Amino acid sequence: MRRLAPVLRQDGADADLISLIKTILAACKEISFRVGQGALSGVLGSTLDENIQGETQKKLDVLANELLKDMILESGLVMAISSEEEESTVAGNPNGQFLVTFDPLDGSSNTDINSLIGTIFSILPAPAKADPADPSIFLQPGTAQIAAGYVLYGPSTMLALTTGKGTRLYTLDKTYGGFLLTQEEVAIPGVTAEFAVNMSNQRHWEAPMQAYIADLLQGKEGPRGKNYNMRWIAAMVGDVHRILCRGGIFAYPRDLKDPKKPDKLRLMYEANPMSMLVEQAGGASSTGYQRIMEIQPVDIHQRVAVILGSRHEVDSCLNYHKTDSSKP
Repeated sequence: MRRLAPVLRQDGADADLISLIKTILAACKEISFRVGQGALSGVLGSTLDENIQGETQKKLDVLANELLKDMILESGLVMAISSEEEESTVAGNPNGQFLVTFDPLDGSSNTDINSLIGTIFSILPAPAKADPADPSIFLQPGTAQIAAGYVLYGPSTMLALTTGKGTRLYTLDKTYGGFLLTQEEVAIPGVTAEFAVNMSNQRHWEAPMQAYIADLLQGKEGPRGKNYNMRWIAAMVGDVHRILCRGGIFAYPRDLKDPKKPDKLRLMYEANPMSMLVEQAGGASSTGYQRIMEIQPVDIHQRVAVILGSRHEVDSCLNYHKTDSSKP
């Protein structure tokens, strides 16, 4: 099995990008160890604090964020970082050529039940001669991403990574201490019979998503003419990993449960990197009305609706949205 660096060099990554990715993964290996220790490491449970998103932080949220922030900034390769857990961006080396955004621990509500969680990251180019303390340097569309990936902390620790030359899967070899290539080229099947969505929010969705899911639930007797299975892990990283492995569609659609926050997932920390991974594996990703990676961000903590996965199924879902006269 091949090691990470030679594969990245084959894909055209330069030495600095490879070094930065290895730095991110060094932090993720430490997070993986702490996660694997569970209650023995004393990091389960919640803190008494809320993050900028208004969510109660888990102890592992804080630990993962500090590990990633410190190690990435110490590398000297980045101009600044932006974390889902931080109120604003954090300046680094003014001469750094990269920006890094990350969700340090996606699905952290799963930590106390020993279920799937992960780290999501994205690497962007740093504008020349920019102010490292200026958050606006991060307001780039997903199409500008140099690399994107996630590390999944499951029965094995796995890395999904793309530098724009396809999506590959790696597995952490704990005897060697590094990530080894275990799937050369991920190809998401275009057709699927699996969907992942939080059905408890169904009554709050917009009409197109209501109609789409209602038709799926009718199964073989309905307009789609086949039976579907529902899967929901409550961690985007786990649901997207399943899609990369065997196809499916994942949706976190807009809902009206809280009119001030109709969208749930963060554009920079979740939607863009996952969209790049999925598209590089032959899938599709949209808000329902727009390709996610073409969105021009207006805020570092901007939220969007997400529909991604097997191309044919995503297209079918989008057809419902095209008939919604209340939207552009």
